[in-house]
Amino acid sequence: MTRKKGPARKHPQLPFKTARLQMDESIELTIASLAAYATTRPHWAIAWSGGKDSTALLTLVVYLILAGLIPAPLSLTVLYADTRMELTPLWLSAQSIRDELEDKREALAALGCALRVETVMAPMDRRFLVYMLGRGVPPPNNGTLRWCTEKIKIEPMRRALEALGVSLGLGEYVAQTTKKGKVTGKRVYRTFVPKDLPAGAPNPNKILVLTGVLTGVRQGESAVRDGRIAMSCSRGDAECGQGWYQETLPQSVCDTLAPILHWRVCHVWEWLRTWAPDVKYGDWTTALLADAYGGDEAEEDGARTGCVGCPLAEEDRALERLLRNPNWSYLAPLRGLRALYRELRTPPFRLRKPGGERRQDGTLVPNQNRMGPITLDGRRMALQRVLAIQAEINAAADQLKRPRVDILNPEEVLRIVELIDAGTWPNRWTGTEPLASAPFEEVGADGSVQQLLFVEDDLVDDVDDVDTHDPDEDEP
Repeated sequence: MTRKKGPARKHPQLPFKTARLQMDESIELTIASLAAYATTRPHWAIAWSGGKDSTALLTLVVYLILAGLIPAPLSLTVLYADTRMELTPLWLSAQSIRDELEDKREALAALGCALRVETVMAPMDRRFLVYMLGRGVPPPNNGTLRWCTEKIKIEPMRRALEALGVSLGLGEYVAQTTKKGKVTGKRVYRTFVPKDLPAGAPNPNKILVLTGVLTGVRQGESAVRDGRIAMSCSRGDAECGQGWYQETLPQSVCDTLAPILHWRVCHVWEWLRTWAPDVKYGDWTTALLADAYGGDEAEEDGARTGCVGCPLAEEDRALERLLRNPNWSYLAPLRGLRALYRELRTPPFRLRKPGGERRQDGTLVPNQNRMGPITLDGRRMALQRVLAIQAEINAAADQLKRPRVDILNPEEVLRIVELIDAGTWPNRWTGTEPLASAPFEEVGADGSVQQLLFVEDDLVDDVDDVDTHDPDEDEP
């Protein structure tokens, strides 16, 4: 009898107790990592995408500061990366959490921590749809033309951090010079270095950027011992582009720390669903995030989110999960975005470089006859399709009294039309090139010519080589 009753009393408690101990351990390691930097980096910034990982990080850090579990930095700046392409519930969740951040401003100030909350958005001509439909750059792909993450996330975040450093008096813009000392006319950011800073010591004028990247492996103990943390770019359960922050944010401006690097995905969901909404831990409305990830099945599915209709994903799983929720099924026309992006990559909507293209030194470019930008007519067609998708969704939203979508606002539409009417093309393209669907003589890298009788319409991706760099965009 004793043997039967003993396990019967203890068994229901063991799984819960073990899970709580693992969660507590994850939080303790995060506290240790943050505390190791608190005295050497007085100014912190959180790169917040609005996704599950960065939202867990944001709400956790604010709670830890207010609870006195980590020293309060002099300033905490929350940089919300608004790509204009987020799923509707994800955007709405971010707005709610942003309002709750404002409610905590005075409490943070009482601890000597000045809170800033800023929206980081690409300038008008660099926004995803404006850049693609106005300038004519083809939709990004995973092979040769992945321009989206840099244009709508990384570059705006870099500029925001530099501007933050200047406003905090941590650095300045200086004239850029070449290795030979020639001034180029551009400006670059330079962090001030204290005169009495010992060799090898961390520069307190560098902003500490916190990111919510997960790797799915347990790390943290060595990070606490060494006063640093290993960085990696993970495509596993991290949000699209989040890992890039570690790789690309300028070391001249900031140092980067991933304080929840060691967290399991289940810990993130446990924090968002159970801990963060509790008044004791901040009373955050993080439960709304579950809708953006597909509801209760999100954790089991290993759910991620990215831009709606993401052309880099094999399938838009985030949208499909969301549409299974009756409250968001009216967003189904968003499926049309992926179909449109695929269509814009086909030869009938692209230009092609004639054979014989040469470099400035006179040698032939290796990728002859490459396809290039979207035609002006293709861009006009695409603009109307996007607006039709938006109008269909918003008509249903008004009828159902549900949130509307904002894929393109009037200012963006106007700018796209202006760029199309002005005949804007990517660098090294003039618009006089032939259609990619027209028959052409294939030129090899050695200059040999192979005459073709016809062209397959499904020859979509040779190697795209559209120059997306704008000479003016380096100027702060």
